[in-house]
Amino acid sequence: MIQNQANNNFIVNFSRRLLSGRVSTLKLALILLPVAVVIAVAISMFGILAAGALLALFVGVPVVLGIVAYPIFGIAVLMVVSFFLNYVSEFVPPDTPTGILLDAITYLLIFGFLLKFKYDKDWSYFKNPISYLVLAWLAYNFIEVLNPASPSILAWVYTVRTVGFIMLMYFIFVYQVRTLSQIKFLVKLWLLLALLSAISGFQQENFGLFAFEKAWYYSDPLRLSFLYINGHLRKVAIFPDPVTFSYNMVVAAVLCMCIMFTKIRTYKKVLLGLAIPFFFLVMLYSGTRGAFVLPPAALAMLAIINFNKKILMFVVGAGVVLLGLIFMPTSNQFIKRFQTAFKPSDDASFNVRAENQRRIKPYILSHPIGGGLGSVGIWGRRFAPNSFLAKFPPDSGYVRVAVEMGYIGLILFCTLMFVILKTGINNYYLIKNPELKIYCLAMILIIFVFNIGNYPQQALVQYPSNILFYLACALLSVTLRIDKQEQKEQADKQCAELSA
Repeated sequence: MIQNQANNNFIVNFSRRLLSGRVSTLKLALILLPVAVVIAVAISMFGILAAGALLALFVGVPVVLGIVAYPIFGIAVLMVVSFFLNYVSEFVPPDTPTGILLDAITYLLIFGFLLKFKYDKDWSYFKNPISYLVLAWLAYNFIEVLNPASPSILAWVYTVRTVGFIMLMYFIFVYQVRTLSQIKFLVKLWLLLALLSAISGFQQENFGLFAFEKAWYYSDPLRLSFLYINGHLRKVAIFPDPVTFSYNMVVAAVLCMCIMFTKIRTYKKVLLGLAIPFFFLVMLYSGTRGAFVLPPAALAMLAIINFNKKILMFVVGAGVVLLGLIFMPTSNQFIKRFQTAFKPSDDASFNVRAENQRRIKPYILSHPIGGGLGSVGIWGRRFAPNSFLAKFPPDSGYVRVAVEMGYIGLILFCTLMFVILKTGINNYYLIKNPELKIYCLAMILIIFVFNIGNYPQQALVQYPSNILFYLACALLSVTLRIDKQEQKEQADKQCAELSA
């Protein structure tokens, strides 16, 4: 026992000296030389297999343990991977199952949550209206496996794998995010990832595509026909499609706008103020008309919720700029396309969507629980290619819910979105801490933007939008909980001072 304690002390002391840089170069070389020899011999004998195994051992294992043991680190990893996974998949072999990585991180976060909850069973974290409705929506998704109209159970399996488990992240976020500093860290990471995405879109538009990006664009003729419009190639940055790109740029701009109203240094406000037009600029490169109506919608919601002189002046000023952009005569192709978003009757694609919705309406009314989860889109075409729904382009996220899960599912989904926004607005007025109040406001606007965007397009099905949406939903409850804890601590402190 004494020997074991001595060994442990030696390891701890050596680790401290190593991290502080007090280990001499000679000693470090003598320690690492055998390791380098073993790695070199292993790779020379077994090739890429050994290299992959060593990478998994020295990088994969610590990351896995970090995700399970340190949930905020795990959430950060999930956010980073959800942003860059599609981009990485562009230069790996086409059949590489990159999506398994996100599934693995999700399962690890759930496993870490279950381990922690075993010793800290506090159900109060989940006692709010959003949690109840999320559970109801999850239950309805699982009940859909019994839908007799579903053409394939495999389509349900593949769809619920992404929809269901991603929704479980809401409970992980609610339980694991516990301090204001953690919220600030996640928001900063969010903005950093969005900025890197915006820089990628700017590079693609103004400096051209990288070789692997060009190969991805031109590898699928159907994709190219969708992305090439009026002699211009729509940009996607690091995302899978221009819709996800544009919506995330709007969300990032909204987040910047809200943080500007917190008490931060002037230079940070200037940087945030410069980031907002940059996000809107690269949004135009996507050519997604549905995204163009989101900034004025967010401004209108901001003015309604936070009605004061400073906000009103900001909204009026931004509104004047937007009106100028909408009605100004121009030959710029991006501004022209922006203007058409506010004249839907002149938009051919909008008219096609309207016709598709008119055509599918009788089917929705005659199928109260829909045609089955995964019956439209990629899984419908894969598992039931000859079915009626597999050939239907849903476009709208709400239409997809109505087609797959019926008008009962649509009512439940709309109720969920209403309760999320209502709870967020109520929490905003209950929170006392000004900084927490602003973060709650930012999440309300982001959820509102995603919901508006979910009508012309499918806003909540692609990474990272689905991850960010449920993170925003969770932060509505987290901000109020932290604020109540602060108020209780202040009250206890005052009572202690009075009693002393």
